Amino acid sequence: MQMIRSLTMFVAVANAMSFRKAAIDQGVSPQAVSKAVRQLETHLGLKLLHRSTRHLSLTEEGEHLFQHANLGMQMLNEALLGLEQSRQGMDGKIRLAAPLAFGNRVLVPLIAQFQALHPDIHFDLLLSDEFVDIVSLRIDIGFRTGLSPERNVISRKLGEIVSVVCAAPAYIEKFGMPSDIYDLQTHRCTAFLHPQTGKELPWEIQVNDAIDYIHVPSVARFNNIEAEIEAVKRGLGIGQLSEFLIAQELASGALVPMLPEGRVPRLGIYMYYAERMKIPLRVRRFIDFCMDKQLA
Repeated sequence: MQMIRSLTMFVAVANAMSFRKAAIDQGVSPQAVSKAVRQLETHLGLKLLHRSTRHLSLTEEGEHLFQHANLGMQMLNEALLGLEQSRQGMDGKIRLAAPLAFGNRVLVPLIAQFQALHPDIHFDLLLSDEFVDIVSLRIDIGFRTGLSPERNVISRKLGEIVSVVCAAPAYIEKFGMPSDIYDLQTHRCTAFLHPQTGKELPWEIQVNDAIDYIHVPSVARFNNIEAEIEAVKRGLGIGQLSEFLIAQELASGALVPMLPEGRVPRLGIYMYYAERMKIPLRVRRFIDFCMDKQLA
């Protein structure tokens, strides 16, 4: 039993590359972690870690042990989790990560629908427009708009992102509707700023089988899509917005679509999660629930 504890401490150190972080993760003192690792090295007769005041790294033997022990620990944890799930059924927590607008407009309603069916399942929802490392943050499921995640995760496409040119009835009443794409140059429009570069993104227009890019006379620019949607709803200008984010506004007539050549299929909506031998029942049910929904 003592060697299992020492091995657990060693795996925690190797994962964090820090005695302090491993101690926090294990709920013990850094001294206890260091002692456990030394006991393991003494038992094996091998040096597992190179230590210095500023740096920590695995020896060749330590790397070999970590690769095998880490997999074994994962299998053990999954087995214990499976037993816990069989006992608890559909109880527990699901941790999600998603972009801001998607989380507010799409994911929160999905959570409400799912909890109506499974009230004993609780959620933590992390909203960020940055790519989230779901493994390090212990996120069960991540959502992403744009390109499919390419890291070591399982990715499933939930729908297409289609952009649509639209305006509020108040804007149309005051300024009229553009007769074609070129007529946009005489209208008031909104624009989106790239979150990283701060540059204004051009509008995408369907020309035959190709996509063309145009710049419109923007009277207001935003680096937050929720703010741009609100501005267009208030009649500030014509916007090109993601259709799945404004589905309710289009259905209610709060926003009016125009210029069919401005309705362009762009990228995708993806759900992704870590590769695991055993996915908790509650997480699997929520994955299947999302896959059954037509998000876009």
